[in-house]
Amino acid sequence: MSGLDSISMRNLDEQALTTLARRLAAAVTRGGVMHLRGELGAGKTTFARALLGALGVGARIKSPTYSLIESYALPNLSVHHLDLYRIADPGELEWLGLDELAVEPSLIVVEWPEHAGRALPAPDLIVHLAHAGGARDVVLEPAGARGTLWLQSAGILDPVQAGKASR
Repeated sequence: MSGLDSISMRNLDEQALTTLARRLAAAVTRGGVMHLRGELGAGKTTFARALLGALGVGARIKSPTYSLIESYALPNLSVHHLDLYRIADPGELEWLGLDELAVEPSLIVVEWPEHAGRALPAPDLIVHLAHAGGARDVVLEPAGARGTLWLQSAGILDPVQAGKASR
């Protein structure tokens, strides 16, 4: 988790965290893969709910902790929210049909991606969340060109800064 193109934000309260997720929502409307990493209670589900709500998911946005996956059909995008906290072995994911989720245009948002081993599609953006007292520290790490574009489109990463980082 390093590089000039990673963006660090410190001491975000819940409102600032949800505002950040909403800003990103405007940039991810063509789909991709986002991994949410962090300890229990670091804000992964709060971030995911704000992102999905801003995308237009009108239904109650449930945490997929027990169901493992919640899918939502939007007019121009399928959204799949996964929570893999309860996965003990990546082999348990075979029956989920993860390869079928990546059909474009779809957005896959994964909490606890480290539990999946190599079973998940590669991320475009990794969102690292950490406790910071009563707030959260966030690092946005683009893992490819699409993730960098998301951060640029959301006004979070300056295109000039991104160009310097890729050299």
